[in-house]
Amino acid sequence: MQDLTPPDLPALSTLCPWIDGFAKARIVVWGDVVADRFVYGSSTRISREAPALVVRREREEIRPGGAGNAMMNTAALGAQVTAVGFLGGDDASRELCTAFGAAGIDTTHLVERNDALTPMKTRIMAGGRHTVRQQILRIDADHGWPVSDAFNQQIREVLAASLSDADALLISDYGMGNVAAETVSEITRPLRDRGVVVVADSRNALMNYRGVGVVAPNEEEVEAALDIPTGALGNELDNAGRRLITELECDAALITRGSRGMSLFQANGTINHLPIYGTDQIADVTGAGDAVIAAFTTASVAGASMFEAARIANVAAGLVVMKRGTATVPANELRDALEAPA
Repeated sequence: MQDLTPPDLPALSTLCPWIDGFAKARIVVWGDVVADRFVYGSSTRISREAPALVVRREREEIRPGGAGNAMMNTAALGAQVTAVGFLGGDDASRELCTAFGAAGIDTTHLVERNDALTPMKTRIMAGGRHTVRQQILRIDADHGWPVSDAFNQQIREVLAASLSDADALLISDYGMGNVAAETVSEITRPLRDRGVVVVADSRNALMNYRGVGVVAPNEEEVEAALDIPTGALGNELDNAGRRLITELECDAALITRGSRGMSLFQANGTINHLPIYGTDQIADVTGAGDAVIAAFTTASVAGASMFEAARIANVAAGLVVMKRGTATVPANELRDALEAPA
């Protein structure tokens, strides 16, 4: 695979002026909000009942996950964020709304539903007295929302209201029923005609996003969407990127590649391969994709070119994977990284 990234790139510090425009960006984030529950404890013995660790619970917290993490990352960068999606009428949703409010996110377009609970992923984080707590178990309660024409229409209405003066729509689709394919096809092209930036990240339905501006899948999602054998994308990456552009009729595809960085494919034929920023000794990949789409979308609205936005997103990804749990990258931290000596 040929690396088509220019060998003499401008210094990362040349990207800093785009951060000055982040605060003016008005971004609607639509998708599947998940409650990420972390249970912290210590473990020093094995159960007598089964070959399992006994964890003594010390504390727990709930953080916004899924699309909620994309919302938090976008707000941390300084953008004006409006949240769109479903929440359950439960304690988890109230904790999430508290977190959103503290981050300055507009929650007036979140739709509360009583026919299901807010999707939750519980991570058990345990360690010994002198060790770092590690995730030893994850329990998912994320069966998704019951789908109905009435709820899809409700989402269309809140989208129409929230997008009336928006600069961008960021779609974070985890396959839980918030994002209907017919709604995507109905709204995205008119938005692009208005000059609204439309970026989509879809866990399971990438090929439903024909007509969006930019798609931002990871390697596994590309393999599934294009029916490429698992682990074989490395040899087919350039062809896969071109196929996504052609079949989805989009302006660009930004493929995240874990420790190998990311690759940007544009409709004009340009291909850029960006190596990972920082170290490949990753602490936690939880929510890394959310940091990428948040930074890319916000930088694009601020006026950065797609390649500049991808470079900024690449730095954001390198910073967030060094943090444990569902984390964000604030604008000042991103600026410091861009200004740091090479």
